[in-house]
Parts: sequence; C-alpha cells; structure tokens
Amino acid sequence: MSSTVSIDVKICGLDRAEAVDAAVEGGARYTGFVFYPPSPRNLTPEAAAPLIERVPSSVIRVGLFVDPSDAKIDAVLTQTRLDLVQLHGSETPERVAEIKSRTSLPAMKVVRLASADDLDAAHAYEGTADRLLFDAKPPAHMKEALPGGNALVFDWELLAGSNWPVPWMLAGGLTADNIGEAVRISGARALDVSSGVEDRPGVKNIEKIRAFLAAAAAIA
Repeated sequence: MSSTVSIDVKICGLDRAEAVDAAVEGGARYTGFVFYPPSPRNLTPEAAAPLIERVPSSVIRVGLFVDPSDAKIDAVLTQTRLDLVQLHGSETPERVAEIKSRTSLPAMKVVRLASADDLDAAHAYEGTADRLLFDAKPPAHMKEALPGGNALVFDWELLAGSNWPVPWMLAGGLTADNIGEAVRISGARALDVSSGVEDRPGVKNIEKIRAFLAAAAAIA
C-alpha cells in the first residue's frame, strides 16, 4: 500500500518496471517518462508503453518532450496514455497552446533559472501553461548539458514568497538530503527529481527513490 506524501513528488526519467513500481508504491503523485533521444533517460514509445501501463489512474503520467514536432507527439500518444505533457525546450507560449490543442492534454512548461531575470520569462506562460516547473539553468561553459536532469541546484531564494497563478514544481539537483531545506526556502509544494534518485544518468536506484519519497512524506 502506498504512503501519503505531504509534498507532491514527480519521479522523472523512469526507466524500468521496478522503478515505476517503487515510485507508485512510495506515494509519488507523478511519474515521468522521457521522449528526447539525446537524453540517457530516453524511451521509445514502444518501450514506454508497458511501463506507463503499470501506473494506476490515481497517479499522473507525464511525458517529457523537448521542442517536439507534431509527428513526435503523435507517435508517442498513438502508443501510450499520458495525462500531462511536460515541455522542456524553448517552446513559446503559442507553441504550448498548439500542443495543448493538438493533444487535448494539459501542459507543464519548464523554465530554467539562474537569476531573477530568468524568472521574468515565466510570466509569459501564465495564461497558457497549466503548470510551471522551475529547474536549474546550466552555465554557459557546460557545453554537454541536457535541458534538465543535470544535478544542478539554483538559488531557491529566487522563488521565496512568490505567488504564481498556476501550480508550480521545483526541480534541479534535489535529493533526499536537501529537499527539506529546498521546500523551506522556496515554498514549493511539489518536487521533481531525476538525477537525485540515480546511480548514474539514466539508471534509477530503487532505494534512492524510496528514500526521496519517504523524505518528502516527512516534510510538514
């Protein structure tokens, strides 16, 4: 039986059945599946379908895309059942609206932060995105950085006291050891983790998934 997690958690980049089961049984509110070939967490629609089928309807199934073409989205949705589309690229508000219309699914737009100026960009999506996700913006010298899942932390003070008109999620270098402080400083009530529950990029650690969810459940 799954536990009750007081902070909503998304375990992203799920790669195999055991990891999906650990996320669901541990009380994750969201499960994330990556459809971005450069990522070590990438899944083909064929590989993702049986994993997504393991997720009960009470848990939100999220598909992560990076500047996807219509054909890419169609290929995934033809073979899988998603509840939410996560857009982790440079999608404009207009493109977010197009994807929502095409898929008839809500969309979560990722905004990468390094400074307050980056935070300003999020306001453009307030009337379009159903959710926002704030992640760390890789430094310019990090040439091989992925759009997300780089185990980078940004200044959580950037979000302190913020009042967004849409629900939002915190990501970026989160682990079972630092999420208490992350929530205290940022005020986040939803967390997204990928690298923080892995042995190496793309390889989820079952015990780390359980520990992360247990740490989230312990936050008042």
